[in-house]
Amino acid sequence: MTILGVPLGWRRVVTGALALVAVFAPIIFLGAATDPNILWKIVHNRCVPDQLHVGSPLPCTRVDLKGGYAILKDIVGHTQYLLIPTARLTGIESPALLTPGARNYFGDAWTQIGFVRAQAEEDLPRQDLSLAINSIYGRSQQQLHIHMDCIRIDVRNALARHAATIGTTWAPFPEPLVGQPYRAMRIMGMSLERQNPFKLLATGEPGASADMGRHTLVVAGENFAGGAPGFILLDGLAEPAKGNMGSGEYLQDHNCAVAKAP
Repeated sequence: MTILGVPLGWRRVVTGALALVAVFAPIIFLGAATDPNILWKIVHNRCVPDQLHVGSPLPCTRVDLKGGYAILKDIVGHTQYLLIPTARLTGIESPALLTPGARNYFGDAWTQIGFVRAQAEEDLPRQDLSLAINSIYGRSQQQLHIHMDCIRIDVRNALARHAATIGTTWAPFPEPLVGQPYRAMRIMGMSLERQNPFKLLATGEPGASADMGRHTLVVAGENFAGGAPGFILLDGLAEPAKGNMGSGEYLQDHNCAVAKAP
């Protein structure tokens, strides 16, 4: 059974998880303000042991032990979720992300995007949804986490304007996004199963593999010519001296205005 195109099972999981978020939110908020390892502690000390011992992922929404990741409802915004590896990885600069056979966490995050749809209570099309990871300068936590949420309306519209001219290799995006320059490329397909954005950045941008920590990476769903499904990848480079902290998360809307837009 589905409601608004979202499987009822997703909605039940979301409802139960949000009830726990209400209980743990003050703890998480206070911890995040002072402890850069709070996400790791939540997943490692609470979610994984609870899944192993009592069969419940709480306070996370989901724990995939085989896949090696947890899904946690972020207390910032209405629709934002985080994918957090159950292994210790500091962030986008972690060398393990580029090893042969490395887990494709962006691919995992896209398979779990239904949590965002359910929370928005709308069957959002792929071009309204996005994934983002910040640079080392634009994050507050020292555990890798991918932001899963709606995209800003102005960013969605800018991507739609230029989608036809975005190629299969990295090139400058024609206009700033939320005031910052990005490079863009397209990949085709319904999912990210066979294409790992971390590796596409490291191998496709000169010098990126040696300096991944300065990069922020955003994946936006898109429909290209003829309705062909795919993604637009956006790469931004942090320049702290110029006030650019490399926070691709700023391209997202944690209150999901696109869900109410015409």
